[in-house]
Amino acid sequence: MAYGSDEQGATLIVVLLFLVLIMLAGAIAVRQSTTDLKVATSDQINTVLLQSADSANQKLETMVNGSPASEGYKDVTSATGALGHFILFEENKVNEFVYCFNPRTQRYLTNSATVSVPAGGYVDGINNGICDYTEADDYTSERQAVMTQMSIALTPPSANADPFEHVVIGKEIENRTSKKYQFDIRATSSLPAYSEPVDSEGSCFAKTSISNNAVLRSDESLSDCLLAASTPSKMLYEQADIENLSSSTKCYPFGKGTLDPLCVLSTATP
Repeated sequence: MAYGSDEQGATLIVVLLFLVLIMLAGAIAVRQSTTDLKVATSDQINTVLLQSADSANQKLETMVNGSPASEGYKDVTSATGALGHFILFEENKVNEFVYCFNPRTQRYLTNSATVSVPAGGYVDGINNGICDYTEADDYTSERQAVMTQMSIALTPPSANADPFEHVVIGKEIENRTSKKYQFDIRATSSLPAYSEPVDSEGSCFAKTSISNNAVLRSDESLSDCLLAASTPSKMLYEQADIENLSSSTKCYPFGKGTLDPLCVLSTATP
C-alpha cells in the first residue's frame, strides 16, 4: 500500500508540471499573437500613410505635366500658384509654400495656402494652408483618418553646381523662360486620431516641414513635432525639375522628305 501511495503522488506532480508547461505555452502564444498584431497594424499604418503622401505628390505632378490649357496647370503655374509663385517672382525664392492636400479640389493658390517668408509672417497676411486636425474638410477622405500637408520650396543653391546648370538648353540666358528650377517637395501624412499632433506651442502642422531651416529660423520641424507627440507620420521627399521645353520640326530642303505643313511657306496674300 505504501508503494501505491508513492505512485499516486508522482502522478500528481507530473500532471502539475504538464499544466505549468501548457500555461507557459499559452502565455507565449498570446504574447506572440499580440506582437504579430502590432506588427501588422504598424505595417497597415505605414502603407496608408505612404499611399496618402504619394497621392499628394502624384496629384501635383499630374497638374504640372498636364495640358497648358487645363485648369490645374494654370493654377500651379500662375503668379499665385504653388510653383508660379517662385518662378515668376525672384524675391520669392526663399519662401515656403504650404497647403493642406485635399484630393477633392485642385485649387492650389496663394489665397488657399500659407506662404512663409524669412522675415516672419506670411505673404499678404494669408494663412489658410495649415492643416487643422479638428476640421473634417482637411482630411484626405470622409473617414477623417489621414491628413497630408504639402510643403514646396526652391532647392537651396549648391556650391558644387556646374556653370550655367540652371539654364535651359537652346534658350537665351537673359530670357526669363530660359531658367530651370529645382523644387524640394515634401508631403507629410499623419494619423491625428492615434495621438493629438500638438506641443507646448500648439499644432505641429504650423511648423515648417524643412528640418534645420536656417532661412525660416525654425529649430523644430513638423516631423520632429509629430514624433515627439507620438503621432504616426511619414514624409516623402521629392526633388522636381521644372523648365520650359521647346518643340521643333525638322524640315528637309528642296522639297524632299516631310510634308509637314509647318515646313511649307504660306502662299496666301496678306
